[in-house]
Amino acid sequence: MTKIRLARFGSKGNPHYRIVVMDSRTKRDGGYIERLGYYDPRKTTKDWLKIDLERVNYWLSVGAQPTDTVKRLIKLASNQ
Repeated sequence: MTKIRLARFGSKGNPHYRIVVMDSRTKRDGGYIERLGYYDPRKTTKDWLKIDLERVNYWLSVGAQPTDTVKRLIKLASNQ
């Protein structure tokens, strides 16, 4: 099964996440199929959330399942 989920990057105490498409059996920070955007939970920059909504819609149409957090972020990005 294909999932749209977060992969953690950044140093200890300074998390940054990439919103990626990956197989559900892959480790959290393992190899991914496609990168769809990024998310900075600390909001240190003006553009702390960026998602390619066209590609998200494509992956949803072919059956990819977003995690709960990614669903919330997609909703935030579509309202911006």
